[in-house]
Amino acid sequence: MEEREKGKGSERWSAAIANLSEMTTNLDSLQKLLIKKAVYVDEETFAKASISSEQARTIKVLEQRVETLERELDAAISAAARARSEKRQAEAAQRAAELRTQEVTRELENTTKVFELHMEELRAKQEEISKRDDEIKCLEAIVLTLGGKETHSRNG
Repeated sequence: MEEREKGKGSERWSAAIANLSEMTTNLDSLQKLLIKKAVYVDEETFAKASISSEQARTIKVLEQRVETLERELDAAISAAARARSEKRQAEAAQRAAELRTQEVTRELENTTKVFELHMEELRAKQEEISKRDDEIKCLEAIVLTLGGKETHSRNG
């Protein structure tokens, strides 16, 4: 759709420029004809020729302005296309960053779960060690108690 609108705009500008060029040619021809044919010109004819000459200069200035505006329009269209392209690239980079963030978050959550499992396992082993340590102390106390009785029994 943008291409079609641009094409219509270009056609209009081209037609306008062609019309202005044709008018310039006609005015130039009229001016040459006046210069060749008229040696003495009355005031009205001179005024009309002056107006025609002024119009020709105005047309030339307007043609240049149209060309300048066309160049500016082309530059603006190119800048807009670049901006759209950069926006798409930035959006793609943002989506990639978001996906990477999700991936890192999942990895962190998994690492946390593994750490929690290891902590539970360490606590269980610590409890087992404490329990066995208590059993060992109890057995040592029994051994000491029995050892002391045996010593008393032997001595007595």
